[in-house]
Amino acid sequence: MEENIFEMPKFKGANVSPKAIATLIVIGLGLLLLFNSFYQVGPEEVGVVLRFGQYNRTTSPGLNFKMPLAEEYTLVPVQRQLKLEFGFRTVEANVRSRFARQEDESMMLTGDLNVATVEWIVQYRVSDPFQYLFRVRGLTETFRAMTEAVMRRIVGDRTVTEVLTVGRQEIEVTVKEQLQELCNQYETGITVDQVVLQDVNPPDPVKPSWDQVNQAQQQRDRMINEAQTEFNQEIPRARGEAQQQVLQAEGYRTNRVNRSQGDAARFTALADEYRKAPEVTRQRLYLETVERVMPRMGGKLLLDSQAEGVLPLLPLDALGKIQRLPAGGSSEGGGSQ
Repeated sequence: MEENIFEMPKFKGANVSPKAIATLIVIGLGLLLLFNSFYQVGPEEVGVVLRFGQYNRTTSPGLNFKMPLAEEYTLVPVQRQLKLEFGFRTVEANVRSRFARQEDESMMLTGDLNVATVEWIVQYRVSDPFQYLFRVRGLTETFRAMTEAVMRRIVGDRTVTEVLTVGRQEIEVTVKEQLQELCNQYETGITVDQVVLQDVNPPDPVKPSWDQVNQAQQQRDRMINEAQTEFNQEIPRARGEAQQQVLQAEGYRTNRVNRSQGDAARFTALADEYRKAPEVTRQRLYLETVERVMPRMGGKLLLDSQAEGVLPLLPLDALGKIQRLPAGGSSEGGGSQ
């Protein structure tokens, strides 16, 4: 039986000793260790270095050195905004993204014992890399459970109408604040940036009835707004007209009172003058009255009842209305013949 004997290759012109081979191996291992002693940290990351499994330091972005075999590092994205999806998962992010619903997360019971489907997103950042890595075991699952517990508690304190309509912004703010308090309490090293309610709807079986209720509420609100608009138009106008009537009445009252006072003062003055000179005052009043009344009576022709031979061609029509006075009579204005 032949024996297989391994022999070192021999190079022409040189004799390679085992010591030289060992030296080459050591140099190669040294270069390999030296190459593995440098690592690159991205601009949005920091490096957390462990020495023999214990935290040693945090390194900044750029090229950094670590002790070979004794130290290891973990990159933590501290400048990047991370997010968690609840009630759905993004299957494909594109122009037309595709999502998969997670009904076990989205189905919630509201404070008035109704069921709502709530889907939301939590956006957060790593503020403390040490706490993020070493304070909580299974941090992602723990943070997801904390977020879901806070959301269910907040939704459970409100009616389904508030959750679906007017209370969405308040829910987002309240969940963010309470979730941040829990993160600080558990020392997770996470800062919650925003909580966004993506889609809040009633369950599919009751959607038709819910849509009818919404339509009825919208119609009610529309009618209330129309009535309020008409109220705002009619009431100020009615108040303005009433104020106008009051002002006109006050003006009429003031005018009548002033005129009455003026007439009374004038009559008093005439009475005083009449007592001083009755004949002169009576004649003056008569002439003033005739002067004022006669222009309103039109043309007048006064004839003597005993007059004869009046020309028949006298243009009586041009004189206006003719009034023939009986003998000894007087005209309407009180004049004598």
